[in-house]
Amino acid sequence: MLTDITLGQYFPGTSPLHNMDARVKIVLLFIYIVAIFLFDNHVNYGIMTAGALGAVILSRLPVGMVLKSIKPLWWIILFSFGIHLFSTPGEPIFKVWNFAMTREGIIQGFIISLRLVLMIMVSSLLMFTTSPLKLTDALESLMSPLKKIGFPAHELAMMMTIAMRFIPTLLEETDKIMKAQQSRGSDIGDGNFLQRAKGMIPILVPLFISAFRRADELAIAMEARCYQGGVDRTRMKQQRLHDIDFWAGGIFALFLVSLIAVQIIL
Repeated sequence: MLTDITLGQYFPGTSPLHNMDARVKIVLLFIYIVAIFLFDNHVNYGIMTAGALGAVILSRLPVGMVLKSIKPLWWIILFSFGIHLFSTPGEPIFKVWNFAMTREGIIQGFIISLRLVLMIMVSSLLMFTTSPLKLTDALESLMSPLKKIGFPAHELAMMMTIAMRFIPTLLEETDKIMKAQQSRGSDIGDGNFLQRAKGMIPILVPLFISAFRRADELAIAMEARCYQGGVDRTRMKQQRLHDIDFWAGGIFALFLVSLIAVQIIL
């Protein structure tokens, strides 16, 4: 299960998505997610699915790797589907106790599940194709107008990036601890709920100790390099838009126009 979690991982490459400016990718991702919940036409869902699959192809990443990002959250998708399946009023198909499964519930549950899958896929593509350093610079740049009102844009961007960067590290550490405990005869994951919860204690304690140790080492390393937050900091590589970013913006604009046209016509 832990090896299926790809959140926070970056995979270097030379694809069009890798070469795009991180700020452009974040803005387009935000607009795409808004469009997922704004347009409710069935044809539009097909267009948005095709757009997400096209982005996967442009990233030149293995499809299995992108699908693996969905696997850890399958229970949320199934739960959302089940809630809409039995709570949406409409034409009943069959009844289980006082709960009726409706045709409208199946359609609504499928739509909600598709929305979640698309949102996870495109968000994962941002993480897979953007290095932590570029992501930090992009977030800081996008939030820079808020500095005028005293908002700590650089510090917040740094915190978010460090948190996402350390997710794979902590997962790897958890996997090592679990294997070490199992080699010593620990029954992790066996028994009822209380027994499984009790079995997590030998994992959580060393994991917290390791996390605090890594955080302390990171703080010492940042202090040794005279890190002072966002005070007059410069970048080794300045952020500039290139032709591929304008092409991406133009194609995405046509994508939005098609969604709006279908929504109005149908």
